[in-house]
Amino acid sequence: MTRLATFPDILKPVWLAAGLLGLAACAPTVRPEPPQAQAVPAPITSEQLQPVSPVDRTVKVALLVPLTGNAAEIGQGMLDAAQMALFDLGDDDFQLVPRDTKGTPGGASEAARAALADGAKLILGPLFSSSVGAARPAVQGAGVSMISFSNNPTQAANGAWTIGFAPDNQVRRVVSYAKSQGINRISVMAPRDGYGEAVTSALTTAASDAGARIVRTERYDPASTDLSPTVQSLASGGPGSTDAIMLADGGPKLRSVASLLPAFQVDPAQVKLLGTGLWDDPTLGTEPALVGGWYAAPDPAARREFEQRFEATYGRKPPRLATLAYDAAALAAVLARNGGPAPFDTLNLTNPNGFAGVDGIFRLRPDGLVDRGLAVMEVTPSGNRVIDPAPTSFQTLGY
Repeated sequence: MTRLATFPDILKPVWLAAGLLGLAACAPTVRPEPPQAQAVPAPITSEQLQPVSPVDRTVKVALLVPLTGNAAEIGQGMLDAAQMALFDLGDDDFQLVPRDTKGTPGGASEAARAALADGAKLILGPLFSSSVGAARPAVQGAGVSMISFSNNPTQAANGAWTIGFAPDNQVRRVVSYAKSQGINRISVMAPRDGYGEAVTSALTTAASDAGARIVRTERYDPASTDLSPTVQSLASGGPGSTDAIMLADGGPKLRSVASLLPAFQVDPAQVKLLGTGLWDDPTLGTEPALVGGWYAAPDPAARREFEQRFEATYGRKPPRLATLAYDAAALAAVLARNGGPAPFDTLNLTNPNGFAGVDGIFRLRPDGLVDRGLAVMEVTPSGNRVIDPAPTSFQTLGY
């Protein structure tokens, strides 16, 4: 797959429709028929002079995001990003139909029903997991596909995708890289909630696939303000008992945990710290214990270009999730133009070669989950840097 540098082509199908140019050369030779007597044309009647109604070729795609309520700022940023994609890649037959979910399950269900009644052939959104669960029955009942922005894998289903930044891809990528660097024994410290469960489950699978093993798992109450007992328990195996520790948290909680490690004889210079997408924060390097840690995330270079264009267009910085809306709308626009009479059928949406977007390559799986090609990042005092580039095709990832 070749990724073009020009921004309007930032999202394109990885597959190419081959052989169309050869059709004309393969046309069969037609033997001329003998001349026949000319037929007398029938008289034109008034009925034949009636105007013919034009064929409506409009393809409607609905965007379900919160435009009012607590998340309105995020929703508006996602709508603006989707409109950028429409400007870059849409044609005159493509129509984006925004619907306000109000940030609630009830609002999402109402928005989905309104979009379907308006003739939407594909639903983009909603954003929140609970809203996806509320909207999905109506969408699936109508036989329409949905590409939601949730990262909750429990909301994924046949015909309903969750393209948010789920920990599964992040954990798998960083563990695979860590194993290639000689890391074999991994411990994990994660909150006792849905996110922590998703990370520990993904880590178990990723370690097994990579040939590494989990040596210790510690969970903690996400509401706890004192994590010293958990860190002490994590370190109880003593020096040399683990090669790496995955810390499944971000923000102040992550910094607090990392700062406690040296006090319990865990030397980050000897034990590699691993993280998830919650580490995608350029200021992490201000905590010395986190310097040198690894995590997986989309390569920031393409996103930086998108953010600059967004700010130049709208006069403000985009929310982080705006790239999801851009990529989803761009995918819809490309398939509407090139996907044939049924552009959003499962075969087109789940092309195994995937698509290239602002957040790197991605592909929709038949089970409703999404594979992403991520870079491995390292925390440094001056910001985070790429140490293993994001792949440009799924063949190089091996899955």
